[in-house]
Amino acid sequence: MIQGEALKHALARTAAAFRLVDIYVFGSRAKEIAHRLSAEAASKPPFVPESDVDIAVRPRFGVALNPRERVDVTIALEDLLEVSRVDLVVLPEADPFLALDVIRGELLYTADPDDQARYELFVLRRAGDLMPWKKERMRMILEEGAR
Repeated sequence: MIQGEALKHALARTAAAFRLVDIYVFGSRAKEIAHRLSAEAASKPPFVPESDVDIAVRPRFGVALNPRERVDVTIALEDLLEVSRVDLVVLPEADPFLALDVIRGELLYTADPDDQARYELFVLRRAGDLMPWKKERMRMILEEGAR
């Protein structure tokens, strides 16, 4: 199983091949996958549950991944992470609250930490701006369900 620096370099090569600037892991297996990037990962046996791995990618500005590229990215990440299934999210296309969940996960790779930080601030600001409407929508749904 590829881990540590070798995994970091492999992620960087994968990102370059598909013109990705950020790769995140989020969801139930985020900590497990992120731990594999650390130096001490080799000291613990890997935990391999049956659940999928949620991965989000952010393509370079101006790049739109076509369906074939999305499949290729997914397969490349499944092979690299040695998991049976990756659920891929293309971050700029994600719902604002899903994007918020993504950036609360673990950053596996970034080409430019400053750009990545600016993008995370954009996601936070966008979700914050929409939060009152989300709360109102939830209130209306709950009221309708109580009738």
